[in-house]
Amino acid sequence: MPNVIILQEIGSTNDLIKHTASTMESGTLVAAFKQSAGRGQKGNSWEAAPGKNVTCSLLLKKPNVDIKRQFAISEAVSLAIVDVLERYATGFKIKWPNDIYHNDRKIAGILIENSLGDGCIDYTIAGVGLNVNQQLFTSGAPNPVSLTHITGKFYDIKSMIDELGEAMEQYCDFDGSTQQLEALHKRYLSKLYRNDHKPHTFITPDGEAFEATIETVDPDGTIKLRHMSDQSVHSYLFKEVGHVINKKKFI
Repeated sequence: MPNVIILQEIGSTNDLIKHTASTMESGTLVAAFKQSAGRGQKGNSWEAAPGKNVTCSLLLKKPNVDIKRQFAISEAVSLAIVDVLERYATGFKIKWPNDIYHNDRKIAGILIENSLGDGCIDYTIAGVGLNVNQQLFTSGAPNPVSLTHITGKFYDIKSMIDELGEAMEQYCDFDGSTQQLEALHKRYLSKLYRNDHKPHTFITPDGEAFEATIETVDPDGTIKLRHMSDQSVHSYLFKEVGHVINKKKFI
């Protein structure tokens, strides 16, 4: 089990670790029952009703991952969340690059922050927001869902923190081998949202929508899409393309 620190309230667990990383052991998990300044991808805030969800961050010091393969950390954290959720229900997928979805609704978000130095990853902070018992969302987020919505049951948040921390620790125990990274990447692709060889609608930040199938996600995190208009394959980095879900753009 990782070293788990649970706080009643904090601004952001990622920020707390960032400011105190030098004094923390690698593998420390900081969780809070209430975050007043939780952050998601693209600078968005993360809505989490106090005491009803899991909001936590894991510190990894000098993870045994080449800097060119740092996306493997994102894959590992994503898969750890999916593994925990699959103990309670089915139908969970990873929406590129690392949102966790149940059908077309978002149940978890991940914020990976890497500190790089001397050609390696000095440390990684993996922040997770997981909707567990929340029933009403008021922030205007387009498609939130919680585990309670899915199963009709309520869960002990402390137990969920422990389960998630243990799964993240196991998935992020990198041995530096190519074989481990390849197996991780293969499992990530098997859990990838809309990786079904069917055309789906995507959109660029400037509003250009197009139909495409997912060809693959490269080990560096680049997604490759085959455009239906001419069968050409294009590569996109994070923030260069988004899904259109239920007519909501750039999700």
